[in-house]
Amino acid sequence: MERVFTDHLGDWKRGCCCGEPRTDGVGRELTLMGWAQTRRDHGGLIFVDLRDRTGIVQVVFNPEVSQAAHEKAKQIRSEDVLSVRGLLVRRPPETVNPGIATGEVELVVRDVRLLNASQVPPFPIEDETDANENTRLKYRYLDLRRPQSLAHLLLRYRMTKKIRDYLDGHGFVEVETPVLTKSTPEGARDYLVPSRIYPGKFYALPQSPQLFKQILMVGGLDRYFQIVRCFRDEDLRADRQPEFTQLDMEMSFVQPEDVLEVVEGLMTLLFKELKGIELRRPFPRMSWEEAMSRYGTDKPDLRFGLKLVDFSLAFKGSQVKVFSGVIERGGVVKGIRVSGGGIFSRKELDDLTTFVGQYGAKGLAWIKMADGEWQSPIAKFLSEKERSEILELTEANSGDIIFFVADESKVVHESLANLRLHLGERLGLISEKDYSLVWVVDFPLLEYDAEEKRYISVHHPFTAPLEKDLDLLEKEPLRVGSKAYDLVLNGVEVGGGSVRIHQPDLQKRILGLLGIGPEEAEEKFGFFLEALGFGAPPHGGIAFGIDRMAMILSGARSLRDVIAFPKSQRAVCLLTDAPSSVDAKQLKELGIKTVD
Repeated sequence: MERVFTDHLGDWKRGCCCGEPRTDGVGRELTLMGWAQTRRDHGGLIFVDLRDRTGIVQVVFNPEVSQAAHEKAKQIRSEDVLSVRGLLVRRPPETVNPGIATGEVELVVRDVRLLNASQVPPFPIEDETDANENTRLKYRYLDLRRPQSLAHLLLRYRMTKKIRDYLDGHGFVEVETPVLTKSTPEGARDYLVPSRIYPGKFYALPQSPQLFKQILMVGGLDRYFQIVRCFRDEDLRADRQPEFTQLDMEMSFVQPEDVLEVVEGLMTLLFKELKGIELRRPFPRMSWEEAMSRYGTDKPDLRFGLKLVDFSLAFKGSQVKVFSGVIERGGVVKGIRVSGGGIFSRKELDDLTTFVGQYGAKGLAWIKMADGEWQSPIAKFLSEKERSEILELTEANSGDIIFFVADESKVVHESLANLRLHLGERLGLISEKDYSLVWVVDFPLLEYDAEEKRYISVHHPFTAPLEKDLDLLEKEPLRVGSKAYDLVLNGVEVGGGSVRIHQPDLQKRILGLLGIGPEEAEEKFGFFLEALGFGAPPHGGIAFGIDRMAMILSGARSLRDVIAFPKSQRAVCLLTDAPSSVDAKQLKELGIKTVD
């Protein structure tokens, strides 16, 4: 049978959304429009759950009310687009559905129009689906109909609206900055856009509006923000997107404390309005040095313990040569005490050794405490003094286990930081209901890249050094501190920023330390350096990942869940099949030839 009974609205107008009818509307004639979620044929009566983005309402086809509508209802299938007109009535008490907002009412239909018949969807349009992610992304328009997907996007909308309202109330002005801009080194590779008008020349898609927002401060805007799309051509990672959205902010005449105060007010508002959680202010502060020392990372998750312990002094000159040898070469020995970890089997310990090996660790030593007995391959090499110091440093008890990694500082910190998170999840130490915010401050300005054999910025080249360390810039650059700060939420950096360099001479000094000489600086940053010379005020700001914040606040499992049309883990749009080949004529116009 052909499933067409009227495919246009005609003079029908939507009376309200599907999630809105309540008992105070009983007795009203209503016209509702949406998608058929399910159809249930109970012999004489046919029930259809009609859905739109506001919710679901039950509509009833009764042959005693309208035989014609009842006959049409027999043809309805899931995901058909319908318009129904009828009388809103109370449900019989025994059929009330407390699980939905409209559960006390139903619409008795006297006329129905099939606006568009749907094919059978490749997966059910409901929260619980066994469809794999690639299928969901290919049919993203169907995935968006699922209540959970829709809820993620609606929360994201509410979040960005509250951000705009808050910043507007604090004197900020939203300004759009260019999408086609100049390629400048900011850490990741640029996406390049060839110019047809200027053959052989390219625009770059912005990794961030960093230089433009600083120039806006030179222009006197004073307080700027933008919710902006950014692009980074990075290597593929599980939860990274080649294009992402960030909240970008900049303020003139500020020190770090001024920026932190504005941000804390914003975060407090978002958590209260979107999660019903009251955050305590001011947020805790932790120096970069303390974060690295205690947690092995500058993005510490403070929802659980398992802090790192430094054993370097205890093992100096030790008979455990794998420890003392590393210390003699300038390395460190650190570890973690795990309460109750003595139950780990040998296979589990071998698996953990393999785990830390992913991060460069050459091994994972361990000691089990069992009723005064030290169970470990290294136990026989430990002196009484070393045993005493281990106990003093860890406060270990019977049934505990202590893990050790010995290597250069970077390897030790990365290995133990990831082991700490791994154990925290495995042992159920992390509560998903907890939210722990901390400012990490007092970052070093520079670090040394052994592969490139040069200094690189810990944040970016425009971060201001501490005034007290300016004399160390050329003499001992690794000792120079910066006016940088990161906001970390549950072990995730959700925002990062700094007070910027506002004097052109100092900016040239920093670029020089990064190996960018005067000619290269002029070529890549000449316009910016010139702008700083025309009365740039002291200024600072911060940027937040909108996608990541929406993911955390909505409880989504992935960044892709809170982006309307995300790329896959392989940076492919499965919906449109991008990236894709282009016509040879287009390439010829751009003066481009492809290489296999």
